[in-house]
Amino acid sequence: MNRRVSLLLLLALVAALVPFPAHAAKQKRPIIVCYGDSITAGHGLIPSQAWPAALQQDLNARGYHYRVINAGVSGNTTKDGVDRLPLILTMHPAVVVVEFGGNDGLRGLPLAVTKRNLETIVSRLLAAHAKVVLAGITLPPNYGEAYIHQFDLMYHQVAARYHLPLLPMLYAHIYTVPGAIQSDGIHPTAKGSRLLALAFLPLLLPLLHK
Repeated sequence: MNRRVSLLLLLALVAALVPFPAHAAKQKRPIIVCYGDSITAGHGLIPSQAWPAALQQDLNARGYHYRVINAGVSGNTTKDGVDRLPLILTMHPAVVVVEFGGNDGLRGLPLAVTKRNLETIVSRLLAAHAKVVLAGITLPPNYGEAYIHQFDLMYHQVAARYHLPLLPMLYAHIYTVPGAIQSDGIHPTAKGSRLLALAFLPLLLPLLHK
């Protein structure tokens, strides 16, 4: 009798658990990947201070149930972004924020190559049915007016070709804010990261669902 009761209890437990994976799958949060270099990675900060972490907090506060993944790697160029794409695609992201190009520009790499790499990243993400937001950045004045103009224009051209929401200059509203940039003059502080996350929200929210 005890064995029979134990068996019935076991069967009841299994029956109760079987539907759970299907239910859990329905509750799985879609993914937003923040894909870029040291600015996204949070160079000089702890992970919770990088702008993707701030974006996660902002979305949670607004009732958007997405999981934000920080896929930034310090030092990455657009070529590294192309090389890392297979891993990003395995995540099946709903949205990807693409933030590359700064290191290409600082190294003086040919703009045609940088542009082609950005287009490769964007086109492959779109082919995988991910929505894409593009982030641009500019270069220090000593790189020359002509080169900087073409560098800035590159982001607008890629965004126009693929009809992407564009944040033309990441730091447009940050450089003037005291305490928003680290002492290296390049990377955002925790305060700057929070401002970056807020700058992305108007571009991201129309792509998301509550």
